[in-house]
Amino acid sequence: MHPDWITPKWPAPAQVRAVCTTRAGGRSQAPYDSLNLGDHVGDDPLAVGANRALLAQALDARPVFLQQIHGRDIVSLDRHTPHGTPGDACHTRQRGVACTIMIADCLPLLYTDARGSFVAAAHAGWRGLAGADGVGVLETLQAALGEPGSHVMVWLGPCIGPQAFEVGSEVRAAFVAHDGRAASCFEPAHEAGKWLADLPSLARQRLQALGITQVYGNDGGAGWCTATQASRFFSHRRDRVSGRLAACIWLT
Repeated sequence: MHPDWITPKWPAPAQVRAVCTTRAGGRSQAPYDSLNLGDHVGDDPLAVGANRALLAQALDARPVFLQQIHGRDIVSLDRHTPHGTPGDACHTRQRGVACTIMIADCLPLLYTDARGSFVAAAHAGWRGLAGADGVGVLETLQAALGEPGSHVMVWLGPCIGPQAFEVGSEVRAAFVAHDGRAASCFEPAHEAGKWLADLPSLARQRLQALGITQVYGNDGGAGWCTATQASRFFSHRRDRVSGRLAACIWLT
């Protein structure tokens, strides 16, 4: 593992491995420098292929890269699941297969339990998190896992932070209409009709509603913000032309 990559601090069992990459350790040239793992952002395909091979070698597992569509489709992974399968969350009980979420501002969530009986990962931008009628990607994944929330632990990776994520009133309304407590996750922005949204706090509220109280990682602090930590993280909102990080979890 590259020393700059982020290893979750959580009480997962030894057979569960997890990591979130940073910009460091790859082959891509600017503006994708250097460990861009996205094959859909305009980078040299040979560089992306080399970066993905470096990641797989570091994991000693096969990372499966989904086609993330900001929805709530769930994919059950095995050794034969092709890259580019559409979905925004995935899970597996097979060893050596890494649930992998690409990010450049959205929130990645990694899942397991105290026994290490499964691993899962979800991609939560505001659309996937809000969903429809209160059912988003987290609710759909929990149903697919079939595990009581009290048995599950979740780690939140880096994302755009609450001082940088400016959204319109329709975003706030989408969350507050489902749960009035979500209003506490929004602060007025300088521009009238705009709000600053706290994506990690919104995710924690949704997880708590599912009975998941063992939540670790991103607490909304500045060090987790993809938009403001330019030397460490890619950010689509900041740069528009941007690489992608990856959050991975797998069983050994």
